[in-house]
Amino acid sequence: MVTWQLTFDSNDPARMARFWASLLGYVPEPPPSGFDSWLAYYQSVVPEENLSGNPDDYIDRLVDPRGEGPKIWFQPVPEKKAVKTRFHFDIYVADRTASMDEIVATVDAKVAELVDLGATIAHVNRVDTETLQRYAVMMRDQEGNEFCVG
Repeated sequence: MVTWQLTFDSNDPARMARFWASLLGYVPEPPPSGFDSWLAYYQSVVPEENLSGNPDDYIDRLVDPRGEGPKIWFQPVPEKKAVKTRFHFDIYVADRTASMDEIVATVDAKVAELVDLGATIAHVNRVDTETLQRYAVMMRDQEGNEFCVG
């Protein structure tokens, strides 16, 4: 059996963790056994001069509260995102068998929530033919990582 986690490079891991927790319905991962916080854990493994004293800055790991999805870690890196992401999330919020009007309303409501959280809209993809019905909005999180809401 293989286990895995999804790791994002990030300039502000705590901010990214809050955003993606809200989007995915995830929660912060509890610190390792024997530690009161992730800051306390990091203080045990990272030189003190590399750390700030704010424990909220170290809420950088998420878990699916249902135990179904992968763990997510927002790894601190100094460089900013430079090119288009080679993969992205497709976040399904609408019933794909609903009418196009219902799909658009559901997706647009979620997009509005995400914009309020700091995401931006990259473009809208709408196909409405007799054989194919699709509506999705390509978005970017606060650090430019792409994801689709559909």
